[in-house]
Amino acid sequence: MSRVPSFSSPFLLGFDEIERALDRVAKAADGYPPYNVERLPRDEQHPERLRITLAVAGFTRDQLDVTIEENQLVIRGRQQDDKRRQYLHRGIAARQFQRTFVLADGMDVLCANLDHGLLSIDLARPEPERVVRTIEIKQKA
Repeated sequence: MSRVPSFSSPFLLGFDEIERALDRVAKAADGYPPYNVERLPRDEQHPERLRITLAVAGFTRDQLDVTIEENQLVIRGRQQDDKRRQYLHRGIAARQFQRTFVLADGMDVLCANLDHGLLSIDLARPEPERVVRTIEIKQKA
């Protein structure tokens, strides 16, 4: 069965990249680690921002990586089992994760902070530039 493109309207030109981004988002359905996304209002020092907060209890700063790869914010966590420990019960597993967020063009990652098991990443939403350009109409002779 072939998939019907959702951006097939003749009035939506050049949106094929958005459709590919939506496909990537649909495939990222893993629920670990849990996260929040919140909007932070503009203040005197900062523009309007978005903050992604991930619950990464048990991970140290050295076990976490935050990178931008092809318009995607990628957060990875890597833990290894401590072979010196002998558990009678193990309910907290050492695990790895990768959480990916697709970023709009121009989104800027401002900072990442780890505090009390919560990794917060602030992003700035770009101010849209209002541009009006007149296109010259030429006459064929």
